[in-house]
Amino acid sequence: MKVQRTFVFVDLSGFTKFTATHGDSSAGDILTRFRAQVRDEAAKCGVRVDKWLGDGCMIVAVEQEQGIRFALDLQRQCEDVCAPLKVRVGIATGEVLMFQGEDYIGSSVNQASRLCDAADSDEVLIARADMPRPPRGVNEHNHSPLTLRGLGTIDVVHLTAEKSLGGLHDTGELWTRLPYV
Repeated sequence: MKVQRTFVFVDLSGFTKFTATHGDSSAGDILTRFRAQVRDEAAKCGVRVDKWLGDGCMIVAVEQEQGIRFALDLQRQCEDVCAPLKVRVGIATGEVLMFQGEDYIGSSVNQASRLCDAADSDEVLIARADMPRPPRGVNEHNHSPLTLRGLGTIDVVHLTAEKSLGGLHDTGELWTRLPYV
């Protein structure tokens, strides 16, 4: 069955080097905090953690804006939670094949993964063609075109947020946030 989805690949930049320098226990501590933060942000933004990929993950969103909000809010939260490591992110949207009800096959999945691999530490990359205009509160910055293995050269933008974008049901009012005091 063909479906339209947004894929977000996230990776902890520098994790292998951090592990070699600080040891497995310290790396495991950061990875535990990272995964907890991913789960928390996924719940807030209405996206699904599809797969854990060692020191990264694959997220699936039904709506592109949900995926973008997730990526940018996770990036901000991980500045503290995962310090000294940063996250790098690749995002792609498109029609894919839902394979046997549990996996996705298509160039959008591959593109998001390749964009994540190509991203610098603390970058969120998306193909310009995938995003006609950024959601409210999101800024796009020019990035040099990237040649992605198996996909050719694509025009890319780097995304940043003006401030916390909030969750899927966040009204932006303080009294709606937990804990209520």
